[in-house]
Amino acid sequence: MAVTAAIDFGCATTMMAFAALTFGVEPTAIGTFVLFVVLMIIHALLNSFGVKIVSFLSNVSAWWHIVGVAIIVAALWIMPTSHQSFDWTMTAWHNETGFTFGPYVFLMGLLMSQYTYTGYDASAHVAEETKNAAIAAPKGIVMSVIVSIIGGWILLYSLVAAIPNGSEDGLTALGATATGLPPAQIFLDALGNPTMAKFLLAIVVGAQFFCGMASVTANSRMTYAFSRDNALPGSRIWAKVNARSGTPTNSIWLCVGCAIVLASPALFNTTAYFAVTSVAVIGLYIAYITPVLLRRLNKNFVPGPWHLGKWSPVINWVAIVWVAVIVILFVLPPVAEITVDTFNYAPIAVVVVFLLATVLWYTTGRRTFMTSAEQEHLTIDADKLLN
Repeated sequence: MAVTAAIDFGCATTMMAFAALTFGVEPTAIGTFVLFVVLMIIHALLNSFGVKIVSFLSNVSAWWHIVGVAIIVAALWIMPTSHQSFDWTMTAWHNETGFTFGPYVFLMGLLMSQYTYTGYDASAHVAEETKNAAIAAPKGIVMSVIVSIIGGWILLYSLVAAIPNGSEDGLTALGATATGLPPAQIFLDALGNPTMAKFLLAIVVGAQFFCGMASVTANSRMTYAFSRDNALPGSRIWAKVNARSGTPTNSIWLCVGCAIVLASPALFNTTAYFAVTSVAVIGLYIAYITPVLLRRLNKNFVPGPWHLGKWSPVINWVAIVWVAVIVILFVLPPVAEITVDTFNYAPIAVVVVFLLATVLWYTTGRRTFMTSAEQEHLTIDADKLLN
């Protein structure tokens, strides 16, 4: 739910920047939040209408991302009259957090990168519907990381190298852009063509919109799956499937409603977006690393047909230590002066979820989760599911 909130709030922020460039609209906290709520409702409606429209838009999304990134990268290298050097692009340092300890600032800057690497678990979510999943699913996870490293690095390098003014004053002005979105200002300054800048920003808006729709889809399917196994309060309600549309409508609106509530501090907290992404990263990575830790503690574990071989222990323990570090890191304040406006509420959200899950497990979960009645769907042969 935090991921869904973060994606659509990011989309709303980008759309406000587009509106500022195109129509002269001044981005405000209230305006951005209202737009975020509208986007959430649109995505809920699209997912409620049926699986066919979601499937169609997912196909459009795949091509949009591939072609869109290619267009943006090409424009950033062809149109600007000059580019920053490789050395500056890779090593330039600009700090506006208020903290003076460089390593801490650097680590805080990893939040967005860590947040980006939160989608490779999709291979696991669809393993139930994948032939030869024991090999295809783990390979899909590894390949998604490799592709993201290559594609993401090319896009980010192209964007940073296109910054016209790399001085301290120039970067400060870039961070304080009236559009509310530095990449939008980079498009505007580097390309020297307002129309092209708006076009590239429209591509970004479209990509984020499709991403938000897909997140609501995945979010609702996971909520449905958990409810089907009696893992959530009110599971009977959230596990219902709409007979007309074939979608878990109740789960869709639950996810959207919770995401809106989770992002609501953005109305009065200027760092709320970073807090939401912190919640998303911390929550997902705790879920990711738990089976890895259990695998290392269980001496009787039998590896599947596709695994990391002799590198498995080293990679596993590095991952475990790293997740422990980021769980602590991303609940710390992102800026030096801690006020009501800059407070990072991520630790509050994480603690609330942890306490809720713990209480529910000991009060009801141990008796109701994954009973024999709910396990029937896990005993169907994969080939039958795919026929």
